[in-house]
Amino acid sequence: MANRQGLHARPADLLAREARRWQSRIELVADSQRVDGKSILDVLTLAAEAGTRLVVEATGPDAREALEAIGSLFDRNFNEHAGSQQT
Repeated sequence: MANRQGLHARPADLLAREARRWQSRIELVADSQRVDGKSILDVLTLAAEAGTRLVVEATGPDAREALEAIGSLFDRNFNEHAGSQQT
């Protein structure tokens, strides 16, 4: 998890919303926890802080597309870099 604030409510909501767009089963794995990526409450229970290793798994007919879309959220840092300044 590269976001300095971790996977807090706003990015968790974005992730769950994106996951719900897909037919495939989406799961997030952190350490020994595995949760439903379509549930914001489940995602928040991971308490993923900055530096936490998250694995996103998708199983189903549109799994590849789902992983690409969710991966894009992580690549864009959930759009939280907008307006921030680098030092």
